[in-house]
Amino acid sequence: MIRFVRVYDHVTEAERRRVREVGEIFRSVFTAAPGGAERIQRALEEKSKLGYEVLLITAEDERGRVLGFASVHYYPWLRYGYLDYVASALDARHRGLGSALYEAVREYLQKKGARGLFMDVPQDDPAVVPDPQRLELSRKRLRFYEGYGALPIVGTRYEHVSADPDARELPFLVFDPLGRTTPLARADARKAVRAILTKKYGWDEEGALLREVVESVRDDPVRFREPRYAPPEPPRKAEHGRIAPLKLLVVPQHEIHHVRERGYVQRPVRVGAILRGLEGLDVERVAIRRHGEAPIRAVHDADYVSYLANLCASLEERDTVYPYVFPIRRPERKPRERATRAGYYCFDTFTPLSREAWRAARDAVDCALSGAELLLSGERLVYALCRPPGHHAERRVFGGFCYFNNAAIAAHQLSAQGRVALLDIDFHHGNGSQDIFYRRNDVLFVSIHGHPNFSYPYFSGFADERGEGEGLGFNRNFPLPELTDDARYLEALRSALREVRRFRPVYVVISFGLDIMQGDPTGGFLVTRAAMAKVGEEIGRLDLPLLVVQEGGYSLKNLSRGSRAFFTGLTRTAVFSAA
Repeated sequence: MIRFVRVYDHVTEAERRRVREVGEIFRSVFTAAPGGAERIQRALEEKSKLGYEVLLITAEDERGRVLGFASVHYYPWLRYGYLDYVASALDARHRGLGSALYEAVREYLQKKGARGLFMDVPQDDPAVVPDPQRLELSRKRLRFYEGYGALPIVGTRYEHVSADPDARELPFLVFDPLGRTTPLARADARKAVRAILTKKYGWDEEGALLREVVESVRDDPVRFREPRYAPPEPPRKAEHGRIAPLKLLVVPQHEIHHVRERGYVQRPVRVGAILRGLEGLDVERVAIRRHGEAPIRAVHDADYVSYLANLCASLEERDTVYPYVFPIRRPERKPRERATRAGYYCFDTFTPLSREAWRAARDAVDCALSGAELLLSGERLVYALCRPPGHHAERRVFGGFCYFNNAAIAAHQLSAQGRVALLDIDFHHGNGSQDIFYRRNDVLFVSIHGHPNFSYPYFSGFADERGEGEGLGFNRNFPLPELTDDARYLEALRSALREVRRFRPVYVVISFGLDIMQGDPTGGFLVTRAAMAKVGEEIGRLDLPLLVVQEGGYSLKNLSRGSRAFFTGLTRTAVFSAA
């Protein structure tokens, strides 16, 4: 089994290991390119300074050993890529990894919306490449790329000037349109040539030679060499290689937390409705791992955690406790009786405590933390279907059906490895997440929600709440009016995503609520199923490791249809959910 992994950074131990193994393959294959492996590592470490995106994709076996890699430069202002290197380990060349890696690059760029892929390929002219063995290798390469519709650009100075002083032969500039039929315009080709020669090879941006090569692209549209080789056999796939599916974690035995009284809408059938919506999508179920109380106590007040554990353990099987007295402003007068004390740790009257609430809340935390672990191990698209939800749980109080803040606990765990953006798209403001990160600058909290003047929790989520101390400026709220429609919601989402991109996070956690959809009994927006697909697409274009954590949504029809639409859109543009 081969899996493909997009290496986004050089932060976690898993990423550093992958980069080391890429370096070993590079040095064994590209013996005439000293320092190339180090340049790839340095590009990952300094990617914010480069002015273009570095895409490093690895092919790995079932044990996680890197068998091959592809390195691509992507110029987002042009929407073109440049294939820097593609190689497989010397002992893995018989497995068709080169073909599989190239196909993975093409799929990645196609889903990213790229308009084409450029690459340097040594010429197949014996007058330019006199060595018979190297000439045959060049012919094989050009035959291979021609099978994908990639052809050399002709009629320019590019193939007459050595861009790379270490190159043995002069290369063609080959262009793969990635299946598009739109002709390559002269202006686009010139911009791409300029980007390649300056970004890849370090040419002087004001140099006469650069200007000469760029301006030698005169044909409009650009002219290509006629196909020269017979159509090859379909490229051999790596063994079961694929861009990996959405990884799904579901709270085990979530149905134990079921309160039948008072019209409790946070009920077990919600999970089943979502799972039905995901049927037929490329989803892989992953087991949840236990994590203990330490990650919970790292985020929530220890006294609060102990109270929930002790009270829930003291209740009989069918007992429930609803807070009705709220002495939270008098800490020196904490009620003696445990059930009465519930209001000391709660801010509403409809979130019950029961014997199973503690276990269910712990399971939900384990679900989110297992998702965070998957990101840390190299996965890039994970869905933690948590129940009960968590984003209303603050450091020392619960409410809104939430006991522990699953998304915030996962974000805190991820923040040890780099900056995290927590984007909350539930209809109700994530007051708990805001409270937990309000004074921190390593986790950006951004929320789009119903205005607190008319929607729960009413006291939190105003636009002027921007953080405090070191956290000032790292909290952003986008409160929206009642009856917000698709266009208004998507406009707010794009504004929120601009905040996320400016922050440059390593990881993104999504507090995902389907109660933004029209018809939810707790919501007030008019967001349609079609817009949910666009919400997924917009978030997927962040092109960052994503952990989606389930929050609200209480219309069963919306849960099925909305989850399917959202994840269809997300996987359409979240181009690498690796592993």
